[in-house]
Amino acid sequence: MPRYFFNTRIGDETIPDTEGEELRDPDHAWEVAKAMIVDLLEDEGDHPKLLTAALIVTDQQGEVVLEFPFSEALIEEPEISSTRH
Repeated sequence: MPRYFFNTRIGDETIPDTEGEELRDPDHAWEVAKAMIVDLLEDEGDHPKLLTAALIVTDQQGEVVLEFPFSEALIEEPEISSTRH
C-alpha cells in the first residue's frame, strides 16, 4: 500500500509528518485528512490561526496529492438519497 504524509501548514510554517500512514488510495487519504482535521478542531478549535491552516498530503515521492484547508472540514456534505424521485 502507498504511504501518505499529512503535513500541516499554518501561515508560512509547515509542520512535516515524518512517519506517514499506509493507505489504499488518495480517496482514503482524503477521508483520513478530514477526520484528522475534525478531531483537531474539536480539541484545539480556540486557536485563532487554526481555521487558516491546511493539511498538505504528499505521497512517498513528495508529490502533493491533495491540499485540505481546515475550514473545508467544517462544510457539511449533503446526504445522498439511495432512492430516486
